[in-house]
Order: sequence, then C-alpha cells, then structure tokens
Amino acid sequence: MKIKILLKQHVGAHCKATVKIGQEIKKGELIAEPEGLGANIHSSVYGKVIDINDAIVIDMANEQPKYFIPIADTSCNIEAVKDAGVVGAGGAGFPTHVKLNAKLNDGYVLVNAAECEPILKHNIKLIEEKAELLIRGLKYAMEMTKAKKAYIAIKPKHKKAIINLGKIVKSEQNIEIKFLPNMYPAGDERVIVREMLGVELEPGQLPSAANAVVFNVETLKNVALAIEKRRPVITKDVTVGGRVKGDVDGEVFMDMPIGMPINHCINLAGGVEKNSGEIVVGGPFTGIAAHENSPISKTTGGILVGMVFPNDNRKFGILACECGAQEDRLAEIVAGMGGTVVASEKCKRMVEVNGRYRCDKPGECPGQTETILKLKKAGAKAIIVGTCED
Repeated sequence: MKIKILLKQHVGAHCKATVKIGQEIKKGELIAEPEGLGANIHSSVYGKVIDINDAIVIDMANEQPKYFIPIADTSCNIEAVKDAGVVGAGGAGFPTHVKLNAKLNDGYVLVNAAECEPILKHNIKLIEEKAELLIRGLKYAMEMTKAKKAYIAIKPKHKKAIINLGKIVKSEQNIEIKFLPNMYPAGDERVIVREMLGVELEPGQLPSAANAVVFNVETLKNVALAIEKRRPVITKDVTVGGRVKGDVDGEVFMDMPIGMPINHCINLAGGVEKNSGEIVVGGPFTGIAAHENSPISKTTGGILVGMVFPNDNRKFGILACECGAQEDRLAEIVAGMGGTVVASEKCKRMVEVNGRYRCDKPGECPGQTETILKLKKAGAKAIIVGTCED
C-alpha cells in the first residue's frame, strides 16, 4: 500500500522534506521540518520514499513493527511537544508548542470536549476509554502555561465520558467539569470561552484576551504521549459515518496511521452503501469534499460518505455562515445537484475582521427573512443555507 503524508498539516507554510526519493525510512522518523510557523512531520510507517511533491509518498513495507523512532529525550516539555509535531487535532492545526508558550499566570486551560459536529464521536470515545490520558496531558498543559485552573467543556448527554472524567477529577482541586449547551457550534473557541468564563470575545479575538488557551481532547492526548512516550504525532483518531455498511451513526478508529488513504477506513467500516455520493472529510457542517485516495492528516476528524445529490436544476440563492458552510462549499453542492447560483449573501452576524468574515455571536443565529427576500428578488427559486442554528 502507498501512503501520502502531506507537507502541510498545520497553520503556516508547507514543511520542507528532509528525506529523499529512494530512501528507506522507519516509523517515527522525522521526514519534514517547518520553514517558519508549522510543525515537524514524521513517518507513520516503515517503507521507502517513492515521490515528493506536495506530499511525501511512501511505499509501505510488508513488515510493520510496532516500534517507532522516539523523539530526542529532553527535560523541557514544550520542546518535546515541538519535536513531536503536535498541532491542534480538532481544527486548523495550530502548532501546540506555540500555545503552550503562553504564560497565563492565574489564567485558564480550557478543554474542548464538545465533539461539536454531528456523527463525530472519536473524542468522546477517547474520554470513555482513556480519560486518565487526557487528564495527564491537561496537567502538563497547566504546568507549562502556569494556569491556575482548568475547565473541561463537555455536553451533558455524554454521560459515560462524564462519569469517567468525574472519577479522576474528584481528586484534582484545580480541574473542573463544566457543561456546554447541546447545540452547534458549542466547540467554537469563542463559545467555549463564553460558556466557561463568561467572557464575550469580539470577532477575531483569541482566547488569550481572556487569559486562557483552548485545547482539543486529542491534542492533549498527543501532548501526554510526546512527553511520556517520546512519541511523535504519527496517528489520528477518526470517525467514519454516513452511507457505509457499518454503523451509520459513526464508527471510530483510534490511532489510524497518518497518510493512510481514507478509503482504507471506509472499507474497515464495511465499505460504501449502494447509491452513495460524495465523500466528505471533516464534519457535516464544515467538512470539505474529498476522494477515496485523500490521505488522513493530523487534523482529519470525520470521514463521511454522503447521499447522491438530488437532481435540481433550479436557480439557487446561497446564504453562507462563518460557523458552517461558506460560499465555496455551498456553490459546490449546488453544482453537484445541477443547479445554478444566481445570488449569494452572508448571515447578518458575519463581520469582516482583517480580511476574513467572522461571526459576531457564534451559536445565536438571527432571523434571516430580509436576506431570504433579497435572494428571491435576485431570482433564486431555491435557497441553500449554511447557518449553524435555526
């Protein structure tokens, strides 16, 4: 099997390959380094490099020992996280060592355990099975940032995960479980800060403005593994769902090698159902279209098989949302149905900040009557909406 390890799996620029075509490599070996903001990339398998372009393509060896090349031993925990190439596993992939360099001094580490998008459930499964690993990663993060308090933000419906966390947290004076509303986008950083700390961040403001940092569950797992096992980030937890022959509500695969084609996971889940449509990588709200050979990256969360698009050649209006699907994705869906986009508008909560549109109050959608009428006036016979709530 050939795997494809992308040279850009994080915020920042592409990494520079440190290996050559024809080179034999081992699992855990450093194969690319960042030039500027970014994170180290390591091989997830044993094999031979057969191509390098926007990715390093590896022909996997038949033998795949469990042993991996550990990162260098160091007494500096932040250095270990940096060497391991840890990035945010639930979002854009911001390098974790940069966040951990924040000195909060009486501030807060917030754990995003929202499992925000429908179907996805690999973060909750991690808590249900290995809550102690999350807590160890969290305590390292608190120590490195000098935070005085940590809140684990989770929805009340995840009862088993909460019970497992509660057993461990009851002996921790500075770690507390707090509940999020059962809505989308509860996992948005600004929503986490608002619900945990009562601080309303302005669009574009980072959690640091509230003397806090936010980490995803799997990110803290990787922090713990980097420090305790010297393990680089070479695997990803994923949920497979949609029109697959297995569990339509989502089947979880833990520690899937990075670079593995997503079709491998779909086949493990039972394969695609008849009359299936596009494959989406990510969640139902913010995922992007992919193909069966698209590789798993450090930020891949969901692998979802959709329905066949209905035939609908009408004229469409688009209503985009920063919290959900935006114009390009909605236009892609319209094209898949055979329709034509005649007008597009943004949710009235979207405001421009530094050249990017952001929601001024995530999770609290306004009425859209005026916008809908504007789209209809422009000739739209149907409207496709990417907003997050009602």
